[in-house]
Amino acid sequence: MTSETTRKTRLPEQVRPLGEALDGAAMTRLHILFWLLAGLGILLDGFDFFVIGVANPLISHDFRVSAAQKGLISAAAIVGSVFGAALLGPLGDRIGRRRIFRVDLWMFVVFSLLCACAWDVWSLMAFRFALGVAVGLDYPIAASYLAEILPAKARGRWLVAAFSLQAAGILLGAVAGVVILEVWPHTGSWRILLGFGALPALLIIWLRRRVPESPRWLAQNGREREACEVGRALVGSPVRVSDADRVRQEATPEGLKAFLQPRLFSPRWRRRTIFAAVPWFLMDIATYGVGIFTPTLLASLSLAGANSSFIADDIASTKGTAFLDVFLAVGFALAIVLVDRVGRVPLQLTGFAVMTGALCVLAVAGQLPGGADAHLVLVAVGFGLFNLFMNLGPNSTTFALPAEVFPSEMRTAGHGFAAGCGKLGAALGTFLFPVLLSSVGESALLYGVAGTCALGFVVTYVFRVETRGRSLEELSGAQMAAVAPRVTPP
Repeated sequence: MTSETTRKTRLPEQVRPLGEALDGAAMTRLHILFWLLAGLGILLDGFDFFVIGVANPLISHDFRVSAAQKGLISAAAIVGSVFGAALLGPLGDRIGRRRIFRVDLWMFVVFSLLCACAWDVWSLMAFRFALGVAVGLDYPIAASYLAEILPAKARGRWLVAAFSLQAAGILLGAVAGVVILEVWPHTGSWRILLGFGALPALLIIWLRRRVPESPRWLAQNGREREACEVGRALVGSPVRVSDADRVRQEATPEGLKAFLQPRLFSPRWRRRTIFAAVPWFLMDIATYGVGIFTPTLLASLSLAGANSSFIADDIASTKGTAFLDVFLAVGFALAIVLVDRVGRVPLQLTGFAVMTGALCVLAVAGQLPGGADAHLVLVAVGFGLFNLFMNLGPNSTTFALPAEVFPSEMRTAGHGFAAGCGKLGAALGTFLFPVLLSSVGESALLYGVAGTCALGFVVTYVFRVETRGRSLEELSGAQMAAVAPRVTPP
């Protein structure tokens, strides 16, 4: 009788608060399933990121586009993603993460197919812009959803692992590009390349149909029973919604403020907004500028044949790019291993530093006697180091950090703004890269991009806040908003 009474009195203590239970849970198969389903949308971004670089020379030949128009075609989807992430992303804080998951992929399917049917350069730009809105919308939703369900001790590596699916998308794009160009080496192949993305998107839509809503969002929005059900499924034991789970650090903005999010620039959150957004902006100038035009740059530097056709050059540079993109996967693998051991900030600082040096190596290779043709080893080392440390460092950490440093009620807004700034940098990089490549040359352009990476290092160091090992509740608390940056070795 006594032991039974003791068990009954202890039972309420075992029903832990939702947030505490989620942060302290062990990774389960359900966590991994939800992680995969949320992260698959990022795969599509990687696919589109690579394929447009392969399609660019074909589109340019088919539509006889100028250098400026070529930059606009590449930048159109990225500009659309700025709107999708920064302006529409905050909808995830208002209507939930799950609903957005349903909409953005259908948009991707529709506009991928419309891109394949474009009748001129302007219609292609319009469809690419709309496609970018869908891609940008998925970024803050996926990151916020994952941050809210993952255990604290594993949050960093699983966030980075989700973003690493971008590399899988890039490799998928590389395989699709090589196969399509080898099977049908014609100018019109770009239509198949751009329309192909609808197939994986349809598969992801079907797989995502059973993804539940974020339990933290449910708890803050009065749906406590559902929050406890989802939380129990993830944790494996009963949970309860506590006052800490219900509390909001900020009131829900209404009207135009719900899209413009002025609270991100209030004194309370300004440091975190700068820390989350500016390095991402600077990193994406380099990442998208160099990444999308790697096939073009390789052809310009060393792979263009004197008597070969432009399609043969495109196939050769695509194969070379696919080889160099292996370093992207290695970089992501190292980031997954190190991010919760070393920390986000040290990896970001190291990445920016090595990216700066790698771009300088590429610039020097083009200035040496004989040009890059005579120094292929330097070209391979430069591109390899850039891709490796980009993904080991800022390309991984800038995705994870905004999902951790903002509270739940403004998490998709904060991450969306940071992602939007990143995509704005990407748009600048992709638009200016072909124009500057033709006007100032490879070496001067690469030195300039190296400067943006160096500036990213400085901003990261000045505004750094390390999130490794901290719960979301600790990071979201009022006492943390204005905290001095944790001292982190560079």
